[in-house]
Amino acid sequence: MPKAVLYRMDLPNYTCGYGTGARDLLHREKFEVEEHILRTRHETDAFKDKHHITTTPLVFIDGVRIGGYSDLKKHLKAQKPKKRFWKR
Repeated sequence: MPKAVLYRMDLPNYTCGYGTGARDLLHREKFEVEEHILRTRHETDAFKDKHHITTTPLVFIDGVRIGGYSDLKKHLKAQKPKKRFWKR
């Protein structure tokens, strides 16, 4: 089972929908997810500064930085085998 590390924001008055979407997508795709929740604005801003990003979430798969939710969707689509409509 592939492993993903997910950093997402869940503040007392706001939960990032892209973060929960990334978590749900990883679970649907059968990833083992190590989740790190950023619970304060200070913690979130420090994390974004450290990783040179402007938004969360941030996903790593098997140690490789994938990016946010849209990047994760593109990455997973690219990893799927192409369907063939006919056999040779």
